[in-house]
Amino acid sequence: MLSRVVFVSANAVKSSGPLGAGLVQLSHLHTSPNSQAPVPALPEKGGKTRHGIIPEELFQILYPKTGVTGPYVLGAGLLTYILSKEIYIINHETFAAACMGTVIIYGVRKFGPDVAAFADKLNEEKVQKAQEVKDLAMTSLAQAVQDEKKEQWRAEGRQMLFDAKRNNVAMLLETNRRERVHMVTNDVKKRLDYQIALQTLHRRMEQEHMVNWVEKNVVTSITPQQEKASIAKCITDLKGLAKIQQAKTAA
Repeated sequence: MLSRVVFVSANAVKSSGPLGAGLVQLSHLHTSPNSQAPVPALPEKGGKTRHGIIPEELFQILYPKTGVTGPYVLGAGLLTYILSKEIYIINHETFAAACMGTVIIYGVRKFGPDVAAFADKLNEEKVQKAQEVKDLAMTSLAQAVQDEKKEQWRAEGRQMLFDAKRNNVAMLLETNRRERVHMVTNDVKKRLDYQIALQTLHRRMEQEHMVNWVEKNVVTSITPQQEKASIAKCITDLKGLAKIQQAKTAA
């Protein structure tokens, strides 16, 4: 029931100033503790007041019901009621409180702006330090993010490096295989060349042996008479060639 009343009251005054904002926050607190709706930001400065202590919102709430003089009449009537019924009795403490209130109000009005400026300066320094810490943290986090992205990029590059190494190993294995195949081919070729050279040598030796055997048999088969006849025939042929040559020269 209390939450419903607060909710209705907050809806009635949510268009007003800081008081309405506070009631709206209170309604959010009582009605939906797990709500994800954005909470209105609190004002940095206090709302307007009348006579130093009375909020302006109170007058704005009473104006539609009582008119412009309603808040003053209500205050005067309430004060008269309290004094007439002796709910509050005026004594020396009242005058002391009035004097103290006067001094406090004078001090607030006289030194309040300077104190407020000093407090704002301290607050600004604190905010600036907090902002510096925040900026430093944001910078370090941004650098950490960049480092993480760089490490991820390096990890991706490491995968490519592993692929390149695998390719290199495969190329080395293929090169080694081809070198061994080439070595085997050369060895086989050398063996075949040796066999060919051996066969060629055998054939050449057989031919030389056959030529020598033929020459030897031919030489041994020629008789002295045949040798003389052959020499005479060669001499005759040479003389005939000489005459033919002389005739060609003379012509």
